[in-house]
Amino acid sequence: MLNKFENIDFYMITDSILSKNGIFSDVKNAIQAGCKIVQYREKNKPTRVMVEEAKKLKKICDKKAIFLINDRIDIALAVDSDGVHIGQDDMAFETVKKLIGNDKFIGMTVHNLEEAYQAEKYGVDYIGLAPIFETDTKEDALKPCGIEMILNVRKNIKIPIVAVGGINKKNVKDVLIAGADSVAPIKSILSCNDIYNEIKDFINIIGEWKK
Repeated sequence: MLNKFENIDFYMITDSILSKNGIFSDVKNAIQAGCKIVQYREKNKPTRVMVEEAKKLKKICDKKAIFLINDRIDIALAVDSDGVHIGQDDMAFETVKKLIGNDKFIGMTVHNLEEAYQAEKYGVDYIGLAPIFETDTKEDALKPCGIEMILNVRKNIKIPIVAVGGINKKNVKDVLIAGADSVAPIKSILSCNDIYNEIKDFINIIGEWKK
């Protein structure tokens, strides 16, 4: 599984509030643009609605992109997603692992080196380091950890790093230079009118830098 993840440059996170054309359209465009991983993140909808949305998204991602569920282990189990992404205050890693099994991805949000160390020790497949820059896509977002934190974490852990928070086309190269393996822009993607070409731009920038 880890090898599959290491080939991923652009990480898509859904947001029904920020979305202009709906999460299904967003994900279809993301995959058509070359995105290989999608995380369904929804905080305020009823569980039944989330299950139905996750089922539809899974079909869209089928054999084209890894499909993960944010936080909600019950939703992940209900739709048999490819894995989950959990935060520091969510269900304990050991419990998540027992519930979803060894053949699923588990990613974890971290905010500093200590949490990154612990996540690697747990055995997560990747970490989401956040927020790198100022962001308003999460009400409980912490203060930005900055480029320096990516550098520090990269020097000390081996698992893939997904950089999250305030990332756009102007700063994405700085994030990659610092050591991030993948980036997850949210607002800069979902607030634009042409998601397909915006993601294409990101993927092209990343590809050019990695040559």
